[in-house]
Amino acid sequence: MAILGIFTGNNITKKVYEDARKEVDWEHKYPAGLILHAASFDDSGNNMHVADVWDSEQDLNNFVSSRLKPGLERINVPMPKAEIFSIHNVNVYPSTDKYRVT
Repeated sequence: MAILGIFTGNNITKKVYEDARKEVDWEHKYPAGLILHAASFDDSGNNMHVADVWDSEQDLNNFVSSRLKPGLERINVPMPKAEIFSIHNVNVYPSTDKYRVT
């Protein structure tokens, strides 16, 4: 069953997120089961919010234990708080590509 993971990282800034993005490299070494990843920050820029859609909670757990957690530990970033929800519906539109950070 597909799931929505909401991750909140207090004191995870855009710079820290970009460091983690490079360290874990989920964009080039695509995690099995990841469908969608969107990241944002509050107005202060100090608190990250991520929404991920995964094929299954097991796929998410595999990624977290094998790549995300070790990658964050290497750069001394604490794991964000996670909430997991069952997916009811997903719509992804072609215009999403214009928001991709390269």
